[in-house]
Amino acid sequence: MKFSLFAHMERISPEENQRQLYDEFIALCQIADEGGMHAVWTGEHHGMNFTIAPNPLLNLVDLARRTKNVRLGTGTVIAPFWHPIRLAGEAAMADIISDGRLELGIARGAYNFEYERIRPGMDAWEAGQRMRELVPAVKALWKGDYAQEGEFHSFPKTTSTPQPLQQDGPPIWVAARDPNSHEFAIAQGCNVQVTPLWKGETEIKHLIDTFDAACAAHPDQKRPKIMLLMHTYVADTAEDAQQAAEELNRFYNYFGAWFMNKREITQGLIAPLSDEEIAAHPFYSPEAMMRDLVIGDSAAVIARLKDYEAMGYDEYAFWIDSGMSFARKKASLERFITEVMPAFA
Repeated sequence: MKFSLFAHMERISPEENQRQLYDEFIALCQIADEGGMHAVWTGEHHGMNFTIAPNPLLNLVDLARRTKNVRLGTGTVIAPFWHPIRLAGEAAMADIISDGRLELGIARGAYNFEYERIRPGMDAWEAGQRMRELVPAVKALWKGDYAQEGEFHSFPKTTSTPQPLQQDGPPIWVAARDPNSHEFAIAQGCNVQVTPLWKGETEIKHLIDTFDAACAAHPDQKRPKIMLLMHTYVADTAEDAQQAAEELNRFYNYFGAWFMNKREITQGLIAPLSDEEIAAHPFYSPEAMMRDLVIGDSAAVIARLKDYEAMGYDEYAFWIDSGMSFARKKASLERFITEVMPAFA
């Protein structure tokens, strides 16, 4: 099983300097590169200080000049916000600049907050259909001389300019949850990225079972890779682990509030949640974080990850967004590299 880092700029108060946050993001990615991690992933989000990432390809092009070996992945671009010609060309240019290190992750998106600002009236179903049209179009444009009469985009014969450095283009990853999205990805020859949200080990097992069933339904296709994305914290004491569980519980409460899209937003920041609101959440709690996420000392983390490797996961993405200080993120990541990863060498 390979290991990668999943990170964004996180801004949780107006006092935080955005340039400093970017420098800290770069520093974490460089630690991942120097520590021998396989890839760095960063996503796309708009208007949300919670995750600042208006175009992941910009960040990855910058990282291409600041790192040496790590693969550089979009985790993920939001399909309905892209025209296929534009995505094919910009991804291909990023692949050239990065010397063929690009991995292109694509998703339908998750936040109605973003949908209603960039594509008003679009729902999750339409977003999914747009993704299903986008993926094969991008692949065809990389090959060249492709025309499309689609539901969402139609254009005459076009070739991606430039074309990617990697033969057949960068690997494409599809963010999937339900059986249909797994089957779509596999039928298209794409890798799959999954993110369990709040059902712990049961959901992790269900997602790999769904992937395996989709592979079995497409025996003509080579088995693609599957990546598991999870919040992770490698602690040095029990007290440190408990603090991480409390910090991640706060993070997930804010994630849920952004997802519900009912709270006041000012200057890109969500109205603060009180301690009472956080304590009253129906299923998020520090205890649930400790149970469902990968939080613990290095031995405990190794044991959890060995289980995921045995299930069949090919890549494990260390999701570092957490609302924690840079120092705490850095210390956990360094412990992961020096104490956890060698157990899988």
